Amino acid sequence: MNTAPVLPDGVSIAGLRALALSLATEAGAAVRARRPEHVTVAATKSSDVDPVTAMDRAVEELLVARLATERPQDAILGEEGDDVPGTSGLTWVVDPIDGTVNYLYGVSSFAVSVAVVAGPADPERWTILAGCVHDVVTGRTWSAGLGEGATADGVPLPAVEHAPLGRSLVGTGFGYAASRRAAQARVLAEVLPRVRDIRRLGSAAIDLCLLAQGSLDLYYERGLNPWDLAAGALVASEAGARVVGLRGHAPGATMTVAGRGPALDQFVSLLEAAQADAPDGA
Repeated sequence: MNTAPVLPDGVSIAGLRALALSLATEAGAAVRARRPEHVTVAATKSSDVDPVTAMDRAVEELLVARLATERPQDAILGEEGDDVPGTSGLTWVVDPIDGTVNYLYGVSSFAVSVAVVAGPADPERWTILAGCVHDVVTGRTWSAGLGEGATADGVPLPAVEHAPLGRSLVGTGFGYAASRRAAQARVLAEVLPRVRDIRRLGSAAIDLCLLAQGSLDLYYERGLNPWDLAAGALVASEAGARVVGLRGHAPGATMTVAGRGPALDQFVSLLEAAQADAPDGA
């Protein structure tokens, strides 16, 4: 996932990281300032319980407009479909509100996620260069640059002690299609007796950053899109965690697993034995 990148002339990891942080925090401030008392659904995506709000669209438009000014030669891949082609070999992967259902219901776990990758905007082939996750409710901001480490509110994240599998607090998330939920429930029944407990907070980006700082020991989720994954995965890996898939694959839509030490390898084996990557309905 992270190999030595060839950057365009005049571009640095530090500069890309600073821009990702600026974009994410500006967008987060816009979400806080403009949130109406009652949020309504503007559209749905994968199912009728997978909502898009007007704020999702407005924030993505803000990010696209800023990038058009700051990095007009770069491509953009956004959750709400405002994709922009580019010529530089860099792509900004943006999620205007990661945790839209939480935002819709007023539950305090949703974030703006901004990352920039080299190569194809595909978790199997990209190199994540820089990223930022901004927790809209708390204002906490995690950022990372490839080879530069990870920070929370500007403070480097400390080394985290490895927890054994049986004492690991595990984060996860669920899809919106009924068949996917049924498959994930089956896997959860295999996982839950083997770990300390499960947390489902509703924002993959925040989950990965909590793992980075040691507030979660392990994390797994099926169905993550590139914008769910990019910034948080870099924060986690730059904080010393590993972010992997199953059966030797890179993290991505089939499965994303993150953690540290022997517990991660044991957890990957557990998920493989549970057929966590099997087709829905299998």
